Order: sequence, then C-alpha cells, then structure tokens
Amino acid sequence: MKAVVVTDQAAGTAGMALVERPKPEAAGNDVLVEVHASGFTPGELSWPSSWTDRLGRDRTPSVPGHEVAGVVSALGYGTRGLSVGQRVFGLTDWTRDGTLAQYVAVEARNLAPLPGDVDFTVGASLPISGLTAWQGLFVHGRLQSGQRVLVHGAAGGVGSVVTQLAREAGAYVIGTGRAADRQAAIDFGAREFVDLDNDVLEDAGEVDLVFDVIGGDIAKRSARLVRAGGTLVTIAGPPEARPADGLAIDFVVEADRTQLGEIVQRVRDGRLRTVIGRVADLDDAVTALNPTERAKGKTIIRVRTGFLGQDTTDLIDPRHPGVAKGPHRS
Repeated sequence: MKAVVVTDQAAGTAGMALVERPKPEAAGNDVLVEVHASGFTPGELSWPSSWTDRLGRDRTPSVPGHEVAGVVSALGYGTRGLSVGQRVFGLTDWTRDGTLAQYVAVEARNLAPLPGDVDFTVGASLPISGLTAWQGLFVHGRLQSGQRVLVHGAAGGVGSVVTQLAREAGAYVIGTGRAADRQAAIDFGAREFVDLDNDVLEDAGEVDLVFDVIGGDIAKRSARLVRAGGTLVTIAGPPEARPADGLAIDFVVEADRTQLGEIVQRVRDGRLRTVIGRVADLDDAVTALNPTERAKGKTIIRVRTGFLGQDTTDLIDPRHPGVAKGPHRS
C-alpha cells in the first residue's frame, strides 16, 4: 500500500516521503480501515509518541496522522461493535502507525459510525478538533448555560468548534484572535471579540471558563480573569498560572465513540461547521503538508474518492472559505 512516512524528527514535515508499505493487519479488538480521508496535525511530529512506541523503542519509519474516515475492511479477533463494510471515523492511537496511508489498523473502540450523508473529508476533519472542544468544555470545564466563556483562537480549527458548541450550550462567548479573525469568530457564535494584538484582554472582564490553545503570557493573564469557582482548561501544556480561586486543567484529547456521535450529529443537522483548508490527494500529500504559505484551516488528505464517488470540492462554503458546509444528502 502507499503511505507517507517520517524518519527524522529534526526534519519535521520536510522529512516526509511517500513510500510502499505492507498493509497492516488487524490485531485483537482492532479493525482494518480502508482510508478514504485523513487529517494531520503538524504539531504531532514534536510528540515522542510519533517516534517511539509505548516502551520507548524507536518505531521509525512511522506513518503520521491520527484522524481517519473510511470503511471497515477487516475485523481482528474478538472485535465487536463494528462490521465489515461500515463507514467509520475517529481518532487513532498515538503510538501506532497512523492514517496517512491507504489502510490503518485501529482499535474498534476509537471509532464511531460515520453517517452516509457526511462526506469522508468532513469526517476526517472532526476527531481532534471536535473531541478536544467537547472534552474541554463539558468534561473538564463542566460548562453550564448562562456562563461566560473566553475562547482563544476562536476562528481556528479547535477554537471555532469550541465557540459553536459553547454558544449552542447557552454560554456567552468571548472570542480572541487576530484582527482578521474577528468576523469569522462572530459568525461562529462569539458575542464579543478581543484582538490580541490591539485590544486589552483584561477588558473582557470576569469569565467562568477559559479555553486556552495558546499558553504563555496569554494563559497567565487569562487565569486572572477566571472568577471564583471557575476553570481554565488548556491544551498548550501545564499552565504556568492558576486562577486564584478556581481550577486549571491541561489535558490530552482521548478517543470517545459516544462523543464522536454527538459531534457528527451536529454536523448533520447544521449546528456545527468544521474549518477545512486544502484538500489534496495522497500522491500530493507531502507537498500539501509542506505549504509555502500559512495554511488557513485543516489540510485533509483524500486517499480515495469521497462522498458517493463525488469530488469534495463542493464542500467548501464560498461565503466562508475553508469552512465545510452543512449536511450533504443524496
């Protein structure tokens, strides 16, 4: 099978190569997924798990990518809950070969059914951003209706989903980002926007929950805005400052079938949009993942033709470039 591999941590994405690899086999409780679309997060090449296994042994050349949408082609011994031919999407294990390949072996529990009216390209864009947003807001942040939420990077891949989910849950959302992101953040559901380059963050006032994707000084200043009993959640590493009378939680996203189902249902009925940038074929993956300009939105690698055999370029909403439209039905 064709697969993108990395062998040199120092080279980053520039060290990627498209090669031929043996098709993986489904171990016990695994499924083998015929990959139709794959998502990739550049930061994963800085994670030790991209280069070593659970015992710390070198596992290069390794296949990156942890977001997948595809079709189950085989079941491992004892695997239950999924069937051959079923459309699925989800988040693969950090320490195993990933999804930038024609096939990937995944623990069945890490996958959820992908409804037939959701394109594989959209499905591959959801697991990391969707689960990170869901877990940060509802599992760690314990968000309640009527609370004030400060969302950093509100127009970005994770922040845009956080903004939409928080707004739907009845929160008052204050988004942050660059000046150029203001309108997108408002469109996603922010009631106010703080330009971190030109506005004063502290003018946002007290909030019940901060969702941080930046870290550093911004996270420190944000901690001081959390009112008594509130929470700062972050995916930027252990926080350097904590709220005076609240919680600070850093977390790593985990696969969860039930949560994936909640997320994809919101895509189906138009309550949630995902930010997609470039869509490239597997043969062009190395070039697409080494852009010469800053990419806006997640790059998705299309390994096989998408929804019902159609090209997926019609998924991009011309009113909001890089944002996938609502449900596509036959």
